[in-house]
Amino acid sequence: MALCLSISSVYSCAVLTLLIVSALSYATAIRRYPYFSVPDIDGLQGKQPIQTRRAFNIAHRGSNGEIPEATAEAFLRAIDEGADFIETDITATKDGRLICFHDLILDDTTDVADHAEFQDRIHTYEDEGKNVTGYFAVDFTLDELKTLRARQRFKFRDQSFNGKFQIITFEEFISIALNATRVVGIYPEIKSPVFINQHVKWPDGKRHEDIFVETLLKNGYKGTYLSDEWRRQPLFIQSFAPTSLIYSSSLTNSPLILLIDDLTVPTQDTNQTYAEITSDEYLQYISKFVVGIGPGKDTIVPPDANNYLKLPTDLVSRAHAHNLQVHPYTFRNEYGYLHYDFHQDPFQEYIYWIHTICVDGLFTDFTGSLHLYQEWTSPL
Repeated sequence: MALCLSISSVYSCAVLTLLIVSALSYATAIRRYPYFSVPDIDGLQGKQPIQTRRAFNIAHRGSNGEIPEATAEAFLRAIDEGADFIETDITATKDGRLICFHDLILDDTTDVADHAEFQDRIHTYEDEGKNVTGYFAVDFTLDELKTLRARQRFKFRDQSFNGKFQIITFEEFISIALNATRVVGIYPEIKSPVFINQHVKWPDGKRHEDIFVETLLKNGYKGTYLSDEWRRQPLFIQSFAPTSLIYSSSLTNSPLILLIDDLTVPTQDTNQTYAEITSDEYLQYISKFVVGIGPGKDTIVPPDANNYLKLPTDLVSRAHAHNLQVHPYTFRNEYGYLHYDFHQDPFQEYIYWIHTICVDGLFTDFTGSLHLYQEWTSPL
């Protein structure tokens, strides 16, 4: 009993501290973004609206810390666990169908190698200056891909769902969000547009971006950020390719997010490094087209050789100065992904990123953990 009382006292102090920090962060957010209210919107059909009062919980390829990534089951689990947005990469098949899949090759997250009928599909293609060998999704029709089954990417995660779930289409992904019992946003990525446009040809000279946006518009996704249309069907469109986003901005008024890779890496479609496109001059330019950036965590706060964090860069404050949101990736619970500063506790990582770094959304593999933290410290 004494031990329970001691633990309870510690947690009471922790809760009080976190609530104070949350209140301060909330006040800061209100000053920066004047939209922290629950609007009265027609057309929600009785559904609970998406929250905009705290950092967005973005389910990275669904709840893929538990379920094989980018499957219907991973997205459904993420929604059950409280995700604000379900996130996925959108690539294309040989017959021009859009699918939810992260890699260009099928090798790491499907059982394609077990299918003798596809043994002749191994190819080597160049992507972003490197030769890649494997089973490329662009060499398969949708019907062929539907015969494959998903596998968990990481061996240290639950393998019991391997072989059970299919690859799904962009349309099926959208249906999962629209059929949820509350308003759930979608956060699709225009994946590798340079590569896809080289290997998949659509009628009338259309591009990956054209088919991508047409699919969204056909399913009712439109409206500027925080408009009533957007609140009914929330959407962020993301890409690592700046020119792809600029082109897409001519097709839709939906909000766009520029993803940021390691600063030394060149973009796939320009002659710039990501260091160049995080300059103040470039942020000012790109803010005409996008509402935010999605940097890797280590780009914002780099770690040292011993897995401790160095001082944070000024990227978040500079992005906010240009009225850009910041949604870093990827938050994972496992020891191998938590910097030692957080003592192997993902809640301490959330405290740091949400209340100290002041990010506006988090891509996470563990939607449930982030939701529990948010409900504990800043319940809606």
